[in-house]
Amino acid sequence: MQERRTKLEIVNDMLRAIQDKGGRIKPTHLLYKSNLSHNRMNSYLDYLKNKELIVENTLKNKKVFQLTDKGFSFIENYKKVREFSDAFGI
Repeated sequence: MQERRTKLEIVNDMLRAIQDKGGRIKPTHLLYKSNLSHNRMNSYLDYLKNKELIVENTLKNKKVFQLTDKGFSFIENYKKVREFSDAFGI
């Protein structure tokens, strides 16, 4: 049985999904890629916006979520922390 993802892992997965789509993503695509319920995704989106890791924009009359510089920085630093902890088997 798989372990549940931590809050940090979910945040990283969501930010990486946005990054993989060129730095911006539509809500429906993020819902599928983040593997969360609609309600949980919305609560995480509010959290990410409050922490200024993403911004909500409108592009061609469609809502999109876009990574901020702080969001890109989070992804890079999270990757370093994971590599460090994996090196020590933590």
